[in-house]
Amino acid sequence: MNFKNTNAEPSTVTRNMNEIEAVTGNIYESCVVVAKRSDQLSVDLKEELIGKLNEFASSTDNLEEIFENREQIEISRFYERLPKTNAIALKEFLEDKVYQRTPSENKDEE
Repeated sequence: MNFKNTNAEPSTVTRNMNEIEAVTGNIYESCVVVAKRSDQLSVDLKEELIGKLNEFASSTDNLEEIFENREQIEISRFYERLPKTNAIALKEFLEDKVYQRTPSENKDEE
């Protein structure tokens, strides 16, 4: 996922619970879907960040050779300023960009 182009709010916003519930018909089911999508996004985000930071990793373990890398600090700050994964997941959920299925429905099809 391209985290740079997300239009989710970077800070806390009060939500209309009826709007969230309307997608699935159950507020708790909606929360579970958003939470699972948020977990997926956080894994993707962490992998992307670690991949970028590994470019700056040194193979020596000398404490004397540790220094501040300006580019590494800028990358870290960029990822800190991104909206939280739960905000991104909720935005995707409300825009019907999240696919969901219920296991009980799949058992009936088999």
